[in-house]
Amino acid sequence: MESSKSMSASSHSPLTTHVLDTSLGLPAKGLTLHLARLEESSKNWKELTTGYTNADGRCPDLLSPEQFTAGTYKVHFETGTYWQQIEKTSFYPYVEIVFTIEDPNQKYHIPLLLSPFSYTTYRGS
Repeated sequence: MESSKSMSASSHSPLTTHVLDTSLGLPAKGLTLHLARLEESSKNWKELTTGYTNADGRCPDLLSPEQFTAGTYKVHFETGTYWQQIEKTSFYPYVEIVFTIEDPNQKYHIPLLLSPFSYTTYRGS
């Protein structure tokens, strides 16, 4: 693992995420996530960073532009822990979103819309 940090409100990262708790209609504050990249040679995941969503449910500074390369990435969201912290039960102990970056010069946004018994995502801008 290369780094661990609490994410700030401003960002120059080409990769960001935003988690919304649709059961409350609020951002999911304090949700832990892990970002990893697939090592093509070994087919193993290499953890790059661990972060936490801020008060707006955002995790804007995942990687610096220098760290961001073409490849397959995975964001692992610790949803079970989040639900426990707000005293709710959930069907999903975690959510993993795997995606491919072809052009690291573009900006990528990975939103997660979350409730205790469902989730959805899409490529944001």
